[in-house]
Amino acid sequence: MVSRTALGLAALGTAAALALAACSPPAAPTAGQPTDGIVLADAADLGGYNPVAGYGELGVSPLYDGLLTLHSDNPDTLPTFKPALATALPTHNDDFTVWEVPLRTGVTFHDGSTFDAADVVATYEAVLDPASASEIASAFDMVNRVTTSTTATGESVTFTLNYPYADFPARMLLAIAPSEKLTGGPASESSLNREPVGTGPFTLAELSADKAVFTANADYWNGAPKVASLTTVHVPDDNTRAMRVKAGEFDGTSIPPALASAFTNAQGYTVVSARSADWRGVSLPADSTFTRDARVRIALNHAVNRQAMLDTVLVGRGTLAYTPVSPVYGDAFDPNATFSFDQARARQLLDEAGWVPGPDGVRSKGADRASFPLAYNPSDTVRRDLAAAFAADLKQIGVEVKLEALGWDKIEPRIGSLGVLLGGGDKPYSIDTQVHAALHTPMAGTAVWDNPGRFGTPAMDAALDRARKTADGPTRAALYREVQTHYLTEPSYVFLVFVDHTYVARDSGWQRGPLTIEPHAHGVSWGPWWNLASWTR
Repeated sequence: MVSRTALGLAALGTAAALALAACSPPAAPTAGQPTDGIVLADAADLGGYNPVAGYGELGVSPLYDGLLTLHSDNPDTLPTFKPALATALPTHNDDFTVWEVPLRTGVTFHDGSTFDAADVVATYEAVLDPASASEIASAFDMVNRVTTSTTATGESVTFTLNYPYADFPARMLLAIAPSEKLTGGPASESSLNREPVGTGPFTLAELSADKAVFTANADYWNGAPKVASLTTVHVPDDNTRAMRVKAGEFDGTSIPPALASAFTNAQGYTVVSARSADWRGVSLPADSTFTRDARVRIALNHAVNRQAMLDTVLVGRGTLAYTPVSPVYGDAFDPNATFSFDQARARQLLDEAGWVPGPDGVRSKGADRASFPLAYNPSDTVRRDLAAAFAADLKQIGVEVKLEALGWDKIEPRIGSLGVLLGGGDKPYSIDTQVHAALHTPMAGTAVWDNPGRFGTPAMDAALDRARKTADGPTRAALYREVQTHYLTEPSYVFLVFVDHTYVARDSGWQRGPLTIEPHAHGVSWGPWWNLASWTR
């Protein structure tokens, strides 16, 4: 069954696609092309190139390298790690509290200075320094200290952790900056935001409010890229980006699924979908009497037609989500951890919990109404449409969802009283990061966006804590399946879908290599261009 709202959203998506298709055909490459430069339309603001503020945190950046980087052989499975500024994968002690990694020699930063162990120490210390106010500091709270040593074969760095952490190699993707540029103070005010200095395959040659130009680093330690330049142009509006790509102005862009469909048969372009562990779902308000009842949260999970949302809002580009554990996690994913679409069951659960329909069709329990506001960021059309479909489905079971289009600065102060259409999966290369913050009962220092409903259970917390200390293998996978079993009895969200990130790329003759599983963050640093430095003819 597809809700009337979902059908309406499908019609809107079709209308947008038809309007796009009516634009002029794509400009064919000039004779003698493809050229050695790439020009892309980017929705994200330009600048902000400071690793301490989170730029290049996941090992994908034209400007920087981490100790490790991603390696993908299969776009449907999680990438592995390979050495970048390290010369080998890290080693650890028996309880995963000490990690050592040997460093590459002969590497220089873009300013000509030499990379060494002091730069690694300074970068990690800057992230952890409260004065930096780094938005990614909580992801590194397991780090107690970083020290260096020198052997006959060169320098190495040792990380000593506050607690056992089996997934620590995922934290070695962090981009490394020169120690001389890490001068303290807020990360948002660092010169690295607009004058980045890394060891990466490209250097920043030009930056304005609407354009950034990166040129190939001829002295790159892993060989100069074959792509001579990358230009990104800031075009924030989805429809405008699509039309300008269609008109032949750009070699590609990231684009919502419904708009991407208009390029399916466009000559000279390819629509590319990258799998992700990037979920969309609804967090439920902590301060609501209605949503504090676990039976209610189970009912809401049964009430939503996830398949209709996938088919209409995402045009089939994604997978259904019931927990934050995506099928990309292999044996740790429990295919039985689902909620059926069963509105009769949802109504029964609400009846049993004492929430009965009122004269206006909205349920109540004493003086309390089965009603809550749901906020979404209006600049994100996918979140907007998912929020509308969610509200329409809940109306069918007597639950009132009042939609509010709000910026994040307006949502955060009201987080306790709002449901929020959230996205997650920002660090998917560690399953611990994917699930621990989202599902664990909040503790001191927990970020406001981590489990904003503040729900959790002791049994689930215990399984999450054990899993993060356990080496990858059958025991760890079983613990994460146990987490999903616990979640079915005390859900804290209504997870909806994992989104495939969609891109449009000009057919340019470059050999791009495989895609990779993507994080929540995407855009033109990802998709077909995530491995730009390794492209060949």
